[in-house]
Amino acid sequence: MDTLLLMLVCGAGYLIAYNTYGRFLAKKIFKLDPHAPVPSKELEDGIDYVPSRKGIIFGHHYTSIAGTGPIVGPAIGIIWGWLPAVLWVTFGCILMGAVHDLGALVVSMRNEGKSLSEITAKYINARARLMFFAIVFLGLLIVIAIFGVVIASVFTRFPSAVIPVWLQIPIAMSLGYAIYKKGVSVPLATAIAVAGMYACIVIGSRLPIEVGTVFGIPATGFWVITLLVYAWVASTLPVTTLLQPRDYINAWQLFVAMGLLVGGTIVASLNGKLPMVAPAINHSLPEDALSIWPFMFVIIACGAISGFHSLVASGTSPKQISKETDGLFIGYGSMLLEGALAVLIIICVGAGIGMALKLSDGTVLTGQAAWQHQYSSWIGAKGLPDKIAPVVIGAANIMRTLHVPEAIGLTLMGVFIASFAGTTLDTAVRIQRYIISELATDLKIPYLPNRWAATTFAVLTAAGLAFTTGIDGTGAMKLWPLFGSANQLLAALALLIVTLYLKQKGGYKFIFTAIPCVVMLVITNWAMIKNEMIFLAAENWLLVTIGAVIFALALWMTVEAVIAFFNPRQSAESEPQPKTST
Repeated sequence: MDTLLLMLVCGAGYLIAYNTYGRFLAKKIFKLDPHAPVPSKELEDGIDYVPSRKGIIFGHHYTSIAGTGPIVGPAIGIIWGWLPAVLWVTFGCILMGAVHDLGALVVSMRNEGKSLSEITAKYINARARLMFFAIVFLGLLIVIAIFGVVIASVFTRFPSAVIPVWLQIPIAMSLGYAIYKKGVSVPLATAIAVAGMYACIVIGSRLPIEVGTVFGIPATGFWVITLLVYAWVASTLPVTTLLQPRDYINAWQLFVAMGLLVGGTIVASLNGKLPMVAPAINHSLPEDALSIWPFMFVIIACGAISGFHSLVASGTSPKQISKETDGLFIGYGSMLLEGALAVLIIICVGAGIGMALKLSDGTVLTGQAAWQHQYSSWIGAKGLPDKIAPVVIGAANIMRTLHVPEAIGLTLMGVFIASFAGTTLDTAVRIQRYIISELATDLKIPYLPNRWAATTFAVLTAAGLAFTTGIDGTGAMKLWPLFGSANQLLAALALLIVTLYLKQKGGYKFIFTAIPCVVMLVITNWAMIKNEMIFLAAENWLLVTIGAVIFALALWMTVEAVIAFFNPRQSAESEPQPKTST
């Protein structure tokens, strides 16, 4: 299929969906009200609850939910063919993922900006709340521990990304200071910050920094420690100091990168240099590849639907939105843009890699030979460098049609991936702090609700997991095989809460979230059962045990939710008015 036509059709589909189905959900199902009280104003504290501009929150929310998910997932999932991957990231995104994100955001905004874990007690019961807390805590623990390894891998593979990524911090803090303290216009401050960021990318492409062993600690361990210390600081500061402005400028980095990929796709396609070399449906899978059912729907998460999004949508974002109606743009719109990014990644790995694939011996492969060489084995079982390699190579090839030098193109993609991983790390630590504080408050544990104590607990537990296998900091990799299905299970449970919320509102509005909820429950439980069989066959008792615990908790919570659905304990005719901060 012509890649230009594919890109245009999918892009048009997302735009139409936003202006039809998205607006329908906002107006008729969730009834967003621009005059309704919102947590950012009712509970404003200048730290977490801060009313902010719609465009700035969009940047924060988008980069937080995206991370490396819409990059790595499609790069692996295209092994089954570009057609099922495109169909999933298009229709899954419009009908499930964006609905999931918007629903979680609205429910949280109407419950003091609390997490869905805490809100579970209201719509199901206290037992289910503890189950949800356990699942969310474990999921965030894995994310925080492993993203240090992710970023370390990027720094090792692309040493030119080190300087640009770290210099984003002073640029972001200066942006936040200029806007919030000095009243500089947002467009002017944004232009200066983005220009500075790209100047750093040029500098980084010429001054790569390679880190070896530091005080006997391997590079990965060193970066994990450094990043966890940074995350502790970033997660205790007011959101407007670092978290929000850094995510905002990273969003602009993404817009520029997506613009380059769109422009490159247009130019290369018009010149006949960008045919889709990946098969529409791959009938010659590697022997070690997993089956498309149900694993494609678990591996391609971000870009279609991802449970992690519900944590952001009921974590940092609802505490900053200035009015309910902004939720459509931030919740539904950001998910559609993430779907568009996933489509571009599919084009990079399905067509861009066919433009040129240089092997270690100097041989250059093109066309289907390049794709077959890259996907001759199951890259899902390989390390992060092997997973992102086809994306970086394909993107750099496409950008070269716009005369972007290869060195800058590679640096740009390296910074792009590391920056997105960094924003996810920042947000995940802050959300874990919220989760710990809420649970500690409910259980009346002294001191732990304090933001410094809760953040310390979040960081230390992640560090404990990261260094369980040694000083290389890669301990979380042992649990990574669980994350895909657990993440999608979290999406199903989030949709379960949103469905119960709509059920209590009366009528049949709940059907719009109930159908995606059932689909995700079936798919993810299927995936978890198949994973358990794989873990049992490999005699991996650690994964067998933890997977069984997650599965049991989720099943129990689902049963409790079904009981609550048919026997609601209370009516939610009117929304609670925010009164006290958590």
